[in-house]
Amino acid sequence: MLSAGGDERAQQCGWLKDRFGLSWQIVPTILPKLLADPDPLKAGRVMNAMLQMKKLDIAALTRAHHG
Repeated sequence: MLSAGGDERAQQCGWLKDRFGLSWQIVPTILPKLLADPDPLKAGRVMNAMLQMKKLDIAALTRAHHG
């Protein structure tokens, strides 16, 4: 586990710290596709949903995209 020995508390938007204090963001492969949607309303809903999350929930991000 990447956060083993580091700060295991979930941080905003999928960020975590490893045992060396380095920060990593875990990004599901679908997230850039959802955020790059040409419809700004869909992309905006995804961004707003993501900003409310600590651990990124792919199903919830997809639901936000679909409205």
